[in-house]
Amino acid sequence: METALQGKQGVQGNPLLNDQQGERSSFVMKCGGSTLEELPDSFYNDLARLQASGVQPVIVHGGGPAISDNLNKLGIETHFVNGLRYTSEEVLDVVEMVLAGSINKKVVRRIGQAGGKALGLSGVDGSLITAKPVQTASEVGWVGDVTDVNAELIEGVLKLGYMPVIAPVGIGEDGTRYNINADTAAGAVASVLGVQQMIVVTDVPGILKNIGGEKCVMETVTVQQIEDMILTGEIYGGMIPKVRAAVACIQGKVNEVIIVDGSEPGILGRVLSGEKIGTRIVRMG
Repeated sequence: METALQGKQGVQGNPLLNDQQGERSSFVMKCGGSTLEELPDSFYNDLARLQASGVQPVIVHGGGPAISDNLNKLGIETHFVNGLRYTSEEVLDVVEMVLAGSINKKVVRRIGQAGGKALGLSGVDGSLITAKPVQTASEVGWVGDVTDVNAELIEGVLKLGYMPVIAPVGIGEDGTRYNINADTAAGAVASVLGVQQMIVVTDVPGILKNIGGEKCVMETVTVQQIEDMILTGEIYGGMIPKVRAAVACIQGKVNEVIIVDGSEPGILGRVLSGEKIGTRIVRMG
């Protein structure tokens, strides 16, 4: 896969197929929890078509709104610290139940209904995502930083012809569970797999910048520009971990991260064909 995803033609003209080595190309997609309920059937049809054409999506999903709804129903209080949910042991039980249970299986089910083949996993399964406490654990509770990703397990699922759908619950070397921000988990998966592109599907059109009193989508943004915008407060709240994860995964073979609005018609095919849509985060200007 090239940065602009141009110049390669594989099966059925798909630019993502590595025709030189006859290997299937892969990309990592992160889908936000607030977006999942709103995604149209056409989005899942796109995923199924990509899989059928030889492209291998790897999905990491969130589930924030569903977690909040279930916590409210159970009368369990929670709050956010710098965009991360404070996670007590009680909250963690609900996080795992929702992410690895209902949300994960709904995504797998919708892919199947669209004609695709998917296999749901959590980071705990096969020690898929190992983690350690974040540095601010005293403030946010059982929230983890990724220390390793079991790439062999993901590649094994892909070789079987299934699309991995990963819930971001991690496990420590001592068996402790951790709530992991989905953006952070997706960035770690992309880095370990060595894909050249990660797509962040969310409910916003990209990174917005105030220009002349109007909020405009930035077509391309560099890592340094992101840091500057965080300092000035132009990037804030839940967008901070999104861009931090993007920056963290732009290493090795990962050249760019694209933030797009999942409600846009045919968004995946458009992004993968090189259309300028959303915000592309790149190494440098």
